[in-house]
Amino acid sequence: MDNKKSGIVTICGRPNVGKSTLTNALVGEKIAIVSPKPQTTRNRVTGVVNAPWGQMVLLDTPGLHRARSKLDEYMTQVVRHSVADVDGVFLLVEPVGGPGEPETQLAARIAELKLPACLVINKIDTVRKEELLAVMAAYAPLHAWDAVIPVSARTGEGLEELLEQARRWLPVGPALFPEGVTTDQPERQVCAEILREKLLLCLDKEVPHGTAVELTRFLQRDRDDVIEAEATIYCEKESHKGIIIGKGGAMLKRISTMARQDMERFMGEKVYLRAWVKVKENWRASDVQVRNFGYREE
Repeated sequence: MDNKKSGIVTICGRPNVGKSTLTNALVGEKIAIVSPKPQTTRNRVTGVVNAPWGQMVLLDTPGLHRARSKLDEYMTQVVRHSVADVDGVFLLVEPVGGPGEPETQLAARIAELKLPACLVINKIDTVRKEELLAVMAAYAPLHAWDAVIPVSARTGEGLEELLEQARRWLPVGPALFPEGVTTDQPERQVCAEILREKLLLCLDKEVPHGTAVELTRFLQRDRDDVIEAEATIYCEKESHKGIIIGKGGAMLKRISTMARQDMERFMGEKVYLRAWVKVKENWRASDVQVRNFGYREE
């Protein structure tokens, strides 16, 4: 067909509303890490959704929040730049309450750029359907939404309606990515993010938020089908290092095992993973260190 559509849609919202879970559900493969903790996503993640009518490229963004460090400032800029030069925006919200400062800022940005936008109410599997009417009414004055679509990224409810909304927005044109591609992230970067996800899942309080992961080795051995991966986990304090390693190395072993299993699922091959922990004090407060860990606005 020559009239297939393709284009770019941004998913944005405050932290922890389920943007990455929704991205993974629409793509049909885990390309963005998820955890119950806010600020899990730091970089913009690109997901590619292939449909019978064409291709939608999704931009999964960090949650918009008040910046308290150089890393936070970087994440805020990623959100602002991602809500521009796209064919449509899904503003993701929770099924309770009404708009706060993040939603108000994002709606103003959408209006300023005159972008088509849809209000997406996620996690509807956690509330009674009648409760959604109050949420819809609370967000109605915020923007002239093209549509309001309740969904559950966890169960898949409402996702077909989201795809249909995207189809209406996107222009006719060639696919932006080859068939079969699900993300523009290098495999090395996805695997580093998988390890960071396990840090978020296994560790408490501020410890996991102060971590960064660098894959220093990532190659396939010539003699067999095993990928050798070596990772350095950076944290901000010596006390945090001890927590990450755990008694007798137990915590680091648990984190590494969980990460290796997910890496193998993603790569479709055996992975041999070794991980070390190093301290870089207060790296999130340093422009240079933030950039060194790959968090660059370009």
